[in-house]
Amino acid sequence: MPEPIRIYLAGPEVFFPAEQHRAIVAEKKRLLLERGFEGVDPLDTELAFADDEAKPDRGHRIYRANRALMDSCDAIIANLTPFRGVSADPGTVFEVGYMVGQGKLAFGFTLERRTYRERAGARDQDALGHAVEDFELADNLMIEGGLCESGGRLLVAEEPGEHPFFSARLFQRCVQALAAASRD
Repeated sequence: MPEPIRIYLAGPEVFFPAEQHRAIVAEKKRLLLERGFEGVDPLDTELAFADDEAKPDRGHRIYRANRALMDSCDAIIANLTPFRGVSADPGTVFEVGYMVGQGKLAFGFTLERRTYRERAGARDQDALGHAVEDFELADNLMIEGGLCESGGRLLVAEEPGEHPFFSARLFQRCVQALAAASRD
C-alpha cells in the first residue's frame, strides 16, 4: 500500500492555548484522513529542552525540526487568517514560501473576508506615507501569487467559523480542493 500524502498544517494555532490547539489540529487531521491524507502539525516533534538551554538555541532547534517536518511532506494547507496584524502570521508565511520554493502544492484559507487593502485602512498610503498595495486580494500579492503558482489557492470564508481562527467547513473546502489538485 502506498504511503499517504503528507500535508503540513501551518498556522497560528501553535500559539493557541494547548486545549484549543489540540482540538483544532485533531479536526484538521480527521478531515484530511477522510480523504486519505495524513496531517502533520508543527508540534508533531519530539523536542526536549534542557533547563539551561538558551532561548535562541531552542528557537533554532524548533526551526530545524519544523523544516524537517516540511521536507517530509508533499503539500501544505496554511491558516492565513490575519494574526497580530493586518496579515497572516509571519512564520506561517515563511512556511508557505518554503514549501512553494520546493515545488510543493500549497493551499491556504482565511476567515477574514476583507481585502488586504481594506484591512490596512483602504488608503493609498499608510500614516508614514508608505504605499498600501491594492490588487483586490485577500492578502499580500506574494502570498496569493505563491499559492496559485504552486497549483493551489487561497480560500476565503463565506461565513464565520466556530473559532475566530478556524472553520471546519472552510478547512474541508481546502481539503477538497487539494484532493482535486492532487488528482491532476
